[in-house]
Amino acid sequence: MLSRSAANLYWMGRYLERADYLCRLIDATVRLASLPASHGGAQPAWESAIRSAAVDIGFTERNLPFDELNVGHYLTVETENSSSIRRCLEAARSNGRAVRTALTLETWEAVNDAWHEIQRYGQGPIDSTTLVRLADSIKSALLSFDGAAHRTQLREATYWFLRLGTTVERADNTARLLDVKYHLLLPRSEPVGGSLDYFQWTTLLRTVSALTAYRWVYRESVKPWLVADLLVFNRAMPRSLIACLEDAVWLLDQLAASRGRRGPANRVAATSLRKLAATDIDTLFQSGLHEFLLAFIADNNRLGDAIAEQYLF
Repeated sequence: MLSRSAANLYWMGRYLERADYLCRLIDATVRLASLPASHGGAQPAWESAIRSAAVDIGFTERNLPFDELNVGHYLTVETENSSSIRRCLEAARSNGRAVRTALTLETWEAVNDAWHEIQRYGQGPIDSTTLVRLADSIKSALLSFDGAAHRTQLREATYWFLRLGTTVERADNTARLLDVKYHLLLPRSEPVGGSLDYFQWTTLLRTVSALTAYRWVYRESVKPWLVADLLVFNRAMPRSLIACLEDAVWLLDQLAASRGRRGPANRVAATSLRKLAATDIDTLFQSGLHEFLLAFIADNNRLGDAIAEQYLF
């Protein structure tokens, strides 16, 4: 496969996963923003959404308040934000068009449908009801894409590069979401383990579709260290950090086997997985969750760079 085609598939996967994450983040933020001011209120919730989406520099340059109208617009349909849902879907569609012959009809139509769905909302201000409806409709369209790719694509380089992009992006999103919750959302006056803390961690689990999984695995009330354990170390949880790394290692191994040689990306992924597997939840909290997550994000970025270097993106 040409390096240009590999890059298009990889980034198509990343952009679609980023759009899905933004939809989930918006849905969670609308819930958090509905709390009264004494329990956090709207401004901290929307500020945390901007930070979790890693677009805080671009947004703060506009000198706009952190509220539903401004943040909602910036994360969804703002054309000047390269990480808005609109721009992510536009980029994914462009990548998909470049490798159209490698995609099945069902996979391509799912991407195209997601793009046309975001077009329905224009570029103007978006109220709360419309914001939730937009997020739900795009999530549904992207679930159709996942199903189409899983059911119809051959298990060869096209599928592996597509899934590799998804996996690398998913790991980054989960880590950033955990870090923002731990550091920004709980007011100093609120106790850890209190009602607000419980609601926020529950909302975080909903964001990554993990609330049912949490209850199934732990069978007790939501606790921060157990949420971290689920989203960092549980191999059965698709969005956990260790599951994402295992997927990345496996996908890179498949690509290496098809090419007949391994490269720096294989080594970086394997090293990151061994490093994470050698850690446990007690060690993580003793050393600091924030510090751990920053190191993981840096390692994940190095993995992305190694993939680009290895396949000449």
